Amino acid sequence: MTNAHKDALFVLVKSLSKSEKRQFKLYVGRLGVNTDAKFLALFNLLDKIKRYDEKVILSSGIVKKAQLSNLKAHLYKQILVSLRLNPVNQNIRVQIREQLDFATILYQKGLYKQSLKILDKAKSTAIENEEKNIAYEIVEFEKIIETQYITRSIPDRADELAVQAKELSRSKRHYQ
Repeated sequence: MTNAHKDALFVLVKSLSKSEKRQFKLYVGRLGVNTDAKFLALFNLLDKIKRYDEKVILSSGIVKKAQLSNLKAHLYKQILVSLRLNPVNQNIRVQIREQLDFATILYQKGLYKQSLKILDKAKSTAIENEEKNIAYEIVEFEKIIETQYITRSIPDRADELAVQAKELSRSKRHYQ
């Protein structure tokens, strides 16, 4: 039997504030199809119990033993996604990472110029906010796009990005 201090999902659920729990339930119910989902029932049960007890979970009838680890993993991920979307948790680093994710999606769809446009904005934001590591990562991604795909965005753009990457790398080392 797992102890409460060792079950990451239980600890996560118990760490949520009242508003975060409400936000999660709104997030889950946004389409209406998840309202009777097993992971929501597990969330509600974990929220109610004082100590993690696998026997209580299994006897509730929500899930069979064979499905429990998958259901817990799914619930854990859904809670993290909900927390990420919560405006309270939106710091500049999360916002920049989100833009980097969007650029990656566009890149994978072959929309290189759109990806570069988002990356450029994200890089500016990162530099303005002294997020040197993320800025460096963005420049490296821009270099990949510019060198592998002829975007014709700006002549010698790959060379310009290489110089920028070196500068960020130097300032990143001094920053640490």
